[in-house]
Amino acid sequence: MKPANLLFILSDEHSRRVLGCYGHGMIRTPNLDRLAASGVRFADAYTNSPICVPARAALATGRHVHQIRFWDNAIPYDGSVPSWHHRLRDAGHEVTAIGKLHFRNADDDNGFTEEVMPLHVVDGIGDPLGWLRDPLPVRKATLRLASEAGRGDSSYQDYDARITAAAVEWLEARASKRPDRPWALFVSLVCPHFPLIARPEWYDFYPEAEVPLPALYDAAAREPDHPYIAAIRECQVYDKGFDRESLRRAIAAYFGLVSFVDHNVGKLLEALAATGLADSTRVLYSSDHGDNLGTRGLWGKSNMYEEAAGVPMLLAGPEVPEGFVCHEPVSLVDVFPTVTACVGLATHPDDRDLPGSSLFDVARRVAPPRTILSEYHAAGAATGAFMIRKGRFKYVYYAGMMPQLFDLGSDPQETRDLARQPGYQGLVADCERALRRVVDPDAADALAKADQRARIDAFGGYEAILQRGGFGHSPVPGTTAVYT
Repeated sequence: MKPANLLFILSDEHSRRVLGCYGHGMIRTPNLDRLAASGVRFADAYTNSPICVPARAALATGRHVHQIRFWDNAIPYDGSVPSWHHRLRDAGHEVTAIGKLHFRNADDDNGFTEEVMPLHVVDGIGDPLGWLRDPLPVRKATLRLASEAGRGDSSYQDYDARITAAAVEWLEARASKRPDRPWALFVSLVCPHFPLIARPEWYDFYPEAEVPLPALYDAAAREPDHPYIAAIRECQVYDKGFDRESLRRAIAAYFGLVSFVDHNVGKLLEALAATGLADSTRVLYSSDHGDNLGTRGLWGKSNMYEEAAGVPMLLAGPEVPEGFVCHEPVSLVDVFPTVTACVGLATHPDDRDLPGSSLFDVARRVAPPRTILSEYHAAGAATGAFMIRKGRFKYVYYAGMMPQLFDLGSDPQETRDLARQPGYQGLVADCERALRRVVDPDAADALAKADQRARIDAFGGYEAILQRGGFGHSPVPGTTAVYT
């Protein structure tokens, strides 16, 4: 494959279930749908952790969260583990980031040639409330989700507009240059992450009376519930603030934000074409994690259901098959070898043990067999959660709690837990063995909790963190967090 430039567009909290090319019947995403039609759509792509900071650390380093120990939103990536940005920059490639990174700060060597308008964690610390897991605190800031939802403007939409404009300018400036090595541009948008506020031109695409209500929203439809999920509901109390009116406003706003993301993607693709760079540039689109969007009464992320753990993954450009749907499961750690393969960079000796594979190889069915992994040790997690796929089955291991097993082929909404049914005990055992070949889940759970306890002690204890409070979402550059 001939080396080429890479435009990598990452959104934040975009569930792959809310995309036209993934089968959603109402959402308007024409630009992303065209991108999928012109390349490869990975039908079963996952985050390696359904929350921002660890997901982005895994994306950067190509390693699982338990390997790098950036467990939660207050233990951010600090440049200490080599990233694909380091590898490209150190080999002489220009690699620029524009937008949200959610690393520790810009003073660390995060590996980029340049960081433009970066959003990093609050005060270089982030969200210490996520360390508190025994007992789980009630995160009162989550109640703002319902009260804020609806039509309007927000700092996040303004930030994404500025990110997109800066990226277009960057591409225009490169049009006249002929570097001897391909470049990589990482454009990291913050929408459709909450607050669920969408500008009228996007919000009004989705009349409130016509948007679908969340699946399994009524309490009776959630039975039998899992204790891990029940604990999250009592910690992240998002749904306690909703009534039927605000519920529909929130969904309409999320849909509007997804269409706003699509609009910005369209501007970037138009800039590639207008500058003559399209023939020498591949495009990768994904998101750091999904959003439950009210399904089962859950919002945000923090669990292994498809809404939260599933992400879109689209790849297009020179020498990429057109209109191909790949059903081999992939995850964000596959981005590292994909980026290096795209620009023609040989594998660094220290990267030969990376768990991911190039998406080019996965699409061509030449990638070695592997087990994709998502794990969660952060806000709302009473214990560590670990997810793998085995064919059409999804297996979720909870340290100290009963596992879950779902047949995604016959039960895509994950309503029938097969883990305790007698006829599936052999498959449950096979799945646990497959998981343990990737990670010892109990040891990883203990290590995460030990690292977090040490941070709690250094901060001044559980009560000191409660006194600091929490904030609903990270502020954009130049603004401050609002604590509750």
